[in-house]
Amino acid sequence: MAILEVLKFPDSRLKKLSKKLNNILESDIALSLNMLETMYKFRGIGLAAPQVGQLKRLIVIDIRSSRYDDLQKSDNKESDNKESDNKEPSSYQLTDLEKKISMPLVLFNPEIIESKSTTTFDEGCLSIPGYYETVQRKKWVKVKYQNEKKEFCELQSDGLLSICIQHEIDHLDGKLFLDRLSFVKSKRLKTEIKKHGYDLKEDTKSEE
Repeated sequence: MAILEVLKFPDSRLKKLSKKLNNILESDIALSLNMLETMYKFRGIGLAAPQVGQLKRLIVIDIRSSRYDDLQKSDNKESDNKESDNKEPSSYQLTDLEKKISMPLVLFNPEIIESKSTTTFDEGCLSIPGYYETVQRKKWVKVKYQNEKKEFCELQSDGLLSICIQHEIDHLDGKLFLDRLSFVKSKRLKTEIKKHGYDLKEDTKSEE
């Protein structure tokens, strides 16, 4: 497996619409594994194919904090106490629905077919490192997709997983969480990033 480059705003490729995978190839399965490896490396909880330059309707997700605890122990042994720029997710208690779902998740052609209620959540993004804003999302979603075995599946979720699924599907449609903010706030943040970049932004929250 390989660590892939994560595109960052304002890269124009992040605005493009991803294509449905009518036939899931072995190369697509390999891409999903590389995406998971990349997501773990940068301490993300979700990653979409367009974030690594592939315009395919594919997302990967893992919201388990324990996965990162194991990685941190491994990193500490290998890095000999060197500083790391990686992001670790905050402590999060899974909901009852989330506990029923095996992680990591690989979702080809994910589509939200039902949703209920609304909630707000402070979101970050591996393509916008260091920036976090409160975004309104659906609280509960039902999603259909194909997994890494090419099986047709459905899942229901609330909590962080629901937020993450919606965030990643937005990427497939060429949208960032910045696009879900008010016009004034979105414009201000986009201008700030284009002018100053990401060097001065540091945080330890999880990113998607």
